[in-house]
Amino acid sequence: MISNERARGHAFLAGMYADGYFPDHVVDMGKAILLRLCERIEAERPADLAALYALTQAATEEFNDLEAEFDAAGSEIETVAREVIAEDFAVIAEAYGFPDADVETLIGTRDW
Repeated sequence: MISNERARGHAFLAGMYADGYFPDHVVDMGKAILLRLCERIEAERPADLAALYALTQAATEEFNDLEAEFDAAGSEIETVAREVIAEDFAVIAEAYGFPDADVETLIGTRDW
């Protein structure tokens, strides 16, 4: 359960759910990655950006693995998806007190 109100109330991956190109069942898997990231941040309470980046980059690697699911469903993590995912990582960083986090570093391990 996520205790951070901003994170809990955010509609993760809304732009992907609104676009029929992205199958909801696969987007659900991406949303679960972001929710787990929030839970890890709350459990581990990163003290600085370096610690936050370690958590977000691990979650990004989960998105890397999800690419195969998108492919199997006739979709992919393309420009729209990249932007939506990156924005949600930024929302998470800000919600947990890291407004100066660099989005490209948050998702630095991406291969999409």
